Amino acid sequence: MLSQAVEDYLKVIFKLSSEGKRVSNSEIARRLGVVNASVTGMLKKLADMHLVDYSRYRGVELTESGKKIAVEMIRHHRLLELYLKEAMGYTWDKVHDEAENLEHHISEEFEEKIDEFLGRPETDPHGSPIPTKDGKIAPTPSTPLSSIPVGKQVIILRVSDSNAEMLRYLGDLNLYPRTHLTILEREPFNGSTRISAHGVTCSLSPELCEAIFVEIVEE
Repeated sequence: MLSQAVEDYLKVIFKLSSEGKRVSNSEIARRLGVVNASVTGMLKKLADMHLVDYSRYRGVELTESGKKIAVEMIRHHRLLELYLKEAMGYTWDKVHDEAENLEHHISEEFEEKIDEFLGRPETDPHGSPIPTKDGKIAPTPSTPLSSIPVGKQVIILRVSDSNAEMLRYLGDLNLYPRTHLTILEREPFNGSTRISAHGVTCSLSPELCEAIFVEIVEE
């Protein structure tokens, strides 16, 4: 049995290394809100458990065993987020913290029951891909709304789930994954972007546009 802290570290390292690079202690410390000394101690422990390859000056990367555990935790988390929303009526801004607490404690049987109940879903409430049971994970949509030219029609594929207040605001605007919208105008010098969705127009800040990932709809 692995501790919750070990599983959290593995999950964070996996997410930070998504571009194939080794991860630094400081990056992990910032993401987890801990001091560098704590990170160093944990990484040495994980290396002794053969879950990471760690060098003080070269950073850290997961071993195959570490990746397997990290992806399993991400699967638990995203399935739980969707279950909380679809079956229990949680709003999408509240599912992350609940899933964070529950993901360490569910059995493989319970995970399978949730997956079956939800109809084998491919994405969580925020549009992030749910890893398959055998550990495969689809590429994460990565084109932000901020990079799309004015006049284009797009569909929202994913929204960053790192800020609950932002999710509540976007929920009030009904800007969820699979929403179609049109970019009407963008103010110069990194200004706000005016969009149309559901027949309503509104303006989005640069920060919001960076957190919404989209795909252009071919006309």
